[in-house]
Amino acid sequence: MRTDQRGRLSVSLADLQALVYPGDLAGALHTICARYGVSHMTFLVVRIANGPLASPYYCSTYPTDWIRTYLANDYFTIDPVIDVARWGLLPVDWSTLDQRSVQAERLFDEAAANGIGPNGLTIPVRGANGERCLFSVTSDLPEKDWSALRGSALHDLHILSYYLHEQVLEISGLRQPALLRSLSGRERQCLQLLGSGKIYKQIAATLGISESAVRLYVRKARRKLSATTSYHAVAKASYLELIDV
Repeated sequence: MRTDQRGRLSVSLADLQALVYPGDLAGALHTICARYGVSHMTFLVVRIANGPLASPYYCSTYPTDWIRTYLANDYFTIDPVIDVARWGLLPVDWSTLDQRSVQAERLFDEAAANGIGPNGLTIPVRGANGERCLFSVTSDLPEKDWSALRGSALHDLHILSYYLHEQVLEISGLRQPALLRSLSGRERQCLQLLGSGKIYKQIAATLGISESAVRLYVRKARRKLSATTSYHAVAKASYLELIDV
């Protein structure tokens, strides 16, 4: 990972860590959007540990008029992006979503009229206690430029999505802080290097241990942190100030 790329992730995580009030989230997302060159970011909480929410909790940089229109028309019920929370495990580019229904076509047409898109990416976030969240970014760049941006930023967006998961659920009061077991030195080292963009083979070479040992340390760290994925473990360890990404 290039220095400038890693720097923007570190600064973005610091911006999120400093938040105390839910009302400050949108401002932080605006700043992070500018840093990564995307148009908008939205984080949506669909389900918490106790079950589905009566209405999804969200923070977004979308224009106020579009948010009002979306809520007034209850577009949650027809938005194909929301379906990603139900079945998705991997990031989904909006170009692959089924937009053929009359309702979905109208939704995306109205979104475009409000300056949303046309390109977008949604990352599903699953918590260890059954939480379901979605982190979406949009861009109005040409397709070729969007593809390049998406590829260069995907690692960071993964970590940001899980970091937002931790921060949003806590400062919104949707989840109580949990007691966690401490990480070993090796577990912290592996997560630190994973967060820097290194793959398991590179981490093994850096630490002078086997790749299987690296995977074991990461797996143990995930279990201690109640993290569902390696990205979740990195984000949670950073959130708890156990590592410095």
